[in-house]
Amino acid sequence: MNEQGEKLQKVLAQAGFGSRRMMEEWIAAGRVSVNGEPATLGMRVVEGDLVKAERRTIRVGERDRAIRVLLYHKPEGEIVSRDDPEKRASVFDKLPKLRGQKWIAIGRLDFNTSGLLIFTTSGELANRLMHPRFEVEREYAVRVQGAMTEVQMDQALNQGVELEDGLVKFEKLEDHGGEGFNHWYRVMLKEGRNRVVRRTFDALGLPVSRLMRVRFGIINLPPRLKRGMAAELSEKEMAQVLDWVGLAAGDESQQDLPTVPPRADRAQSGKTGRRPAAAVGTVRGVGRQGKSKTGVKP
Repeated sequence: MNEQGEKLQKVLAQAGFGSRRMMEEWIAAGRVSVNGEPATLGMRVVEGDLVKAERRTIRVGERDRAIRVLLYHKPEGEIVSRDDPEKRASVFDKLPKLRGQKWIAIGRLDFNTSGLLIFTTSGELANRLMHPRFEVEREYAVRVQGAMTEVQMDQALNQGVELEDGLVKFEKLEDHGGEGFNHWYRVMLKEGRNRVVRRTFDALGLPVSRLMRVRFGIINLPPRLKRGMAAELSEKEMAQVLDWVGLAAGDESQQDLPTVPPRADRAQSGKTGRRPAAAVGTVRGVGRQGKSKTGVKP
């Protein structure tokens, strides 16, 4: 290959195979070929080249490879997986079909949890949003059976709740009231351990009867997005997201994860109860004040 064209790992990442770092590992392991020949690290590809990896084949330049991001309002009763031995309904069944690319789920929600799911065609973007180093904020509306005492709220916010896989502390915990035996809370944390919100309330003796994710990082669940429906981010909103994670469109210099969290999260509030910047469309605007139009109240 000559020095023209784009780096192979970047093309694969943009096509949704995985992060650039992962693609470099695939290339080194001999899992990628270009025009029928084994690919090598540092290889560049040009329009018309045939790239094959993991039983998928793409033709470079055959389609628009711009990064796409889709928001999906997951209902309860769907699984976030393409392969399920029980043949349950999958969130991927509802998504627009792609040619030569695939939708990558950013994080998961369990079978009985509803709310915001984010999908992208960019493995690099997915990696940056899910990597623990970023500590991306996840916010949930939680309905439990019973009500928290002041001691339990202090424990969840300050001392932490001990689970089998380690201590959990909520970054934010708000009482949203309730009627009868059910009580609503709004919680925020910066990790994505499996069923961590449910397990934390269970450990406090408060079984969760409903759980809904309403925000992931700077992206809110749009209030007009009904369950089972999807909406794609606009170019302006996409630019905000890419800027937030430090991944400029077409920028080959951003190959490794930054050593600090995204600046939007650093500016957001923690345990004080002070609300972060207002939402702009479906994406939270950094540094803008006012009432959020995309917040979802339980």
